[in-house]
Amino acid sequence: MAVSSSSASAKALSCLHASLLAPQTPQRTVVAASASLLRRASVRMRASAAAPAELKKTVWVWTENRQVMTAAVERGWSTFLFGSKDLGKDWSSTARINPLFIDGPNIFDGENQKVAVISQVSSPRELELVQPDSVEAVNVVIDFRGGWQVIPAENIVAAFQGCRGTVLAVSTNSNEAQVFLEALEQGLDGVVLKVDDMDDIIKLKDYFDRRNEAKSQLPLTKATVSKVEVVGMGDRVCVDLCSIMRPGEGLLVCVGSYARGMFLVHSECLETNYIASRPFRVNAGPVHAYVTVPGGKTSYLSELRSGKEVIVVDQHGLWRTVVVGRVKIESRPLILVEAKDNSGDDTYSIFLQNAETVALVTHESGSSGRTAIPVTSLKVGDEVLVRKQGGARHTGIEIQEFIVEK
Repeated sequence: MAVSSSSASAKALSCLHASLLAPQTPQRTVVAASASLLRRASVRMRASAAAPAELKKTVWVWTENRQVMTAAVERGWSTFLFGSKDLGKDWSSTARINPLFIDGPNIFDGENQKVAVISQVSSPRELELVQPDSVEAVNVVIDFRGGWQVIPAENIVAAFQGCRGTVLAVSTNSNEAQVFLEALEQGLDGVVLKVDDMDDIIKLKDYFDRRNEAKSQLPLTKATVSKVEVVGMGDRVCVDLCSIMRPGEGLLVCVGSYARGMFLVHSECLETNYIASRPFRVNAGPVHAYVTVPGGKTSYLSELRSGKEVIVVDQHGLWRTVVVGRVKIESRPLILVEAKDNSGDDTYSIFLQNAETVALVTHESGSSGRTAIPVTSLKVGDEVLVRKQGGARHTGIEIQEFIVEK
């Protein structure tokens, strides 16, 4: 996800408009009140189906706290909203920023050119007034009031899809901003972060960094199985995710007994004769095993909890961050698998439950067409995918030190 501080604030945007506030009408459900807006959007959505799904995200900052301003500038966000021209001029003298000024429902730049309008939405009627068809060439900043935010934001995303303009939502914290940026997956075009706590700046930037990282690839390498041995009982961990994984793609990143060599363990998304598939689950290994989590860190499987994040990877190394729904620990028979790195002399090991539904990911689908090998069918000479990394970890963080693991 690319981030822009003021991607369209100076250009004409032909299809955006937000009307001034109309008198509030009696409350109806937001979904029903927005039906006409969504109907207007349906033609545009079909016409724009070929448009790129990923859009640049705009971040404007609205604050009176100089520390927040400094933190934002350091992270590449330089467009600021001010209610006072004096404050804007003062800050412009100490930092290279793009000041915008609020005057009633309008937003002007330093040359007194109107660049946006603000529309407050606190009722279904006001939501209907935010329409994409207008001759006014401005950005739209929507200030959602009241308890409804998610559904109205989704309706706005649907209505404005295919327009060349920019629709931003006022967010009072980083969590709100993420909701607006992810509405209907595509999200609004950006946010106006109205905060006086620089922690919200830091958290939102971290969010963008994680999204950008998810587009990169983790280098995976082939390893040849050198040992398969039944070892007895142990406490193993099933990780149920809040996301669906697909065969050959939705793979939980690498779980291994040694942090320097991580195996790719397949999800339970494959059909079997005796049990229904569970594409949200990975039978990951024993409680002492490591699992890769965001930020280049690892966590013990026993430390995972509902709400924590882990990494899902496919056999090409493409990965994404997902949320843990629950963790289930049970005593089950285990099997030890060792594999030797094909490009070196390192040998890696992993314990897994001895069950047909537990599998390790292979390289590109071969003549057999399979992308994973069940541990019950695994034999010496089979090739699986592993992720090589540094050998030592302290509280999940990679460090450089001498270490021997056996």
